[in-house]
Amino acid sequence: MTRKTTTSPSLQTVMAAAALRPHLALLSGGGGIPSPALRTLSIVSPLLLHLRSHRHRGILRSNASSSPPSPPPSPEKKAEAVPTAESCVNLGLDLFSKGRVRDALEQFDNALELDPNTIEAQAALYNKACCHAYREESKKAADCLRTALRDYNLKFGTILNDPDMAPFRASPEFKELQEEALRGGEDIGSGFRRDLKLISEVQAPFRGVRRFFYVAFIAAAGISTFFTIPRLILAVQGGDGAPDFLETAGNAAINIGGIVVLVALFLWENKKEEQQITNISRNETLSRLPVRLSTNRITELVQLRDITRPVILAGSKASVTQAMQRAERYRTELLKRGVLLIPVIFGASQKAQIKPKGFGTTRSAASAPSIGADFEKRTESIVAKSRLRAEVRFKADIVSPEQWESWIRNQQESEGVTPGEDVYIILRLDGRVRRSGRGMPNWNDILQELPRLEDLLSKLER
Repeated sequence: MTRKTTTSPSLQTVMAAAALRPHLALLSGGGGIPSPALRTLSIVSPLLLHLRSHRHRGILRSNASSSPPSPPPSPEKKAEAVPTAESCVNLGLDLFSKGRVRDALEQFDNALELDPNTIEAQAALYNKACCHAYREESKKAADCLRTALRDYNLKFGTILNDPDMAPFRASPEFKELQEEALRGGEDIGSGFRRDLKLISEVQAPFRGVRRFFYVAFIAAAGISTFFTIPRLILAVQGGDGAPDFLETAGNAAINIGGIVVLVALFLWENKKEEQQITNISRNETLSRLPVRLSTNRITELVQLRDITRPVILAGSKASVTQAMQRAERYRTELLKRGVLLIPVIFGASQKAQIKPKGFGTTRSAASAPSIGADFEKRTESIVAKSRLRAEVRFKADIVSPEQWESWIRNQQESEGVTPGEDVYIILRLDGRVRRSGRGMPNWNDILQELPRLEDLLSKLER
């Protein structure tokens, strides 16, 4: 009995050591000979060997097993562990989409403090401006946008196109920012003005040529005047060999008069260009105003180009309603000319609550099915255009009254009309303003003025 008791543990120890030998060989370097430190395991108790063998198997499974690795930590855990500018921006976007605007602002501020690159800083500043716009803090939003435009190459068109910026676009700070962008300069950058000048050159292709000849003729007249003035002085002094006074004075007068006229023409061309750039900017703002079609589709006016001629009726409720009722009598003929009535009643709507989305996030199709780059790409196809044309009826409702009223007030000021007065604005098929006037339109005159959609003049207007 005693012998069995003494030999049994020894046999168990040997068996356990033999079972553990492959693992010890791997841990000692794969040479098959355990290291001195591990060799002592062969004489320890069987229980300790059992526990250590399990621990070594766990290490080997985690390092050399062919089983799939554990999933990486979620972005939220990474942001909590090692915050970076990118993770803070992404977390801020997620919070902004959930309506936690204050928390989102903190994340965007954190991103700006973590040495962001140009793209990260632009995204943080722009989305911070979206948060301020949502909270109707227009001055703070303008400061963020001004920095992004000046230092981080933000495109001004992004501000014009983003629905999250709708409250800001209706504020005086936006108008001030837009005027700064039109002027260009160090405070806000010149990208927006450069883009507008390119559009202006397309619409007036010979302006640059005319200004070139103005400058050339001014230089020629200036050189001629430079040589004529000494001759005029000699003619006044008289004496032998002096040039004829009347002839010399006439030449000097022609040169000086030519310089004055050419300088006036050059300045007039610059003034016309500034007016055209202002109109282009105003038309671009108008093209991004949203409307709701009769099928409840929300779209921007830019998507209706080449399809309709929007006629904006703005004023009091009584005036607009009466004009709409009169237009019903000419409904068939107006539809043949592509007329789409857009009534805007001053002060009739309250500010709508806009759910924040954030810069760079995906918008749900239910909330804004027709706004965004994806829809713009779809409408480039003929099929999508035909579908949209089928949805356009005789009347469309405005979606953001504040933006519409702000744009109409600016248009009234540019035309010398008292803000708030009844006006109508007729657009072309290409989206530009055709003409505008006080009061409500005479529909008989409009029928005489506008060609039908299938006419040649309409095709040239597109």
